Amino acid sequence: MLERAIERTLYASRWILAPIYLGLSLAVLALGMKFFQEIFHVLPLVFEKSEADLVLVVLSLIDLALVSGLLVMVMLSSYESFVSRLDTAENDGDKLGWLGTMDYTSLKNKVASSIVAISSIHLLKIFMDTHKTDNDKLLWYVVIHLTFVVSAVGMGLLDKVTRKDY
Repeated sequence: MLERAIERTLYASRWILAPIYLGLSLAVLALGMKFFQEIFHVLPLVFEKSEADLVLVVLSLIDLALVSGLLVMVMLSSYESFVSRLDTAENDGDKLGWLGTMDYTSLKNKVASSIVAISSIHLLKIFMDTHKTDNDKLLWYVVIHLTFVVSAVGMGLLDKVTRKDY
């Protein structure tokens, strides 16, 4: 009897995660606001900016879009994995294709590859403006990026080695 009550309490505690995922949706809103702030800031100056400066702004926008997509992916798939299935109509055409198919391991690999992509864009922004960055900092940026790459590849290989096809 006590064991059953503890199990029910533990299982119900998964709902504590729901406000956290709701908070992630607010983070996506904040990134969206920052995205459009950057757009409205650069549009009046588009003809005054150099090509390199405009590319740097576009790379920042891509960075914001990638982080936002990563947040949505983590938010929705984690909610569905740990809290409750999302009740979306199968035939409404609005359901995301990957929703319901991503387990924890595939989510972890997608997060790792997204981090590598975001790091790549950040590194490209730094390389396009190298005269403003010290050489020792450039080296650290590359080392950190390579650490992300090696970690993502390692997690992918580990997943491949340990995956059991049933």
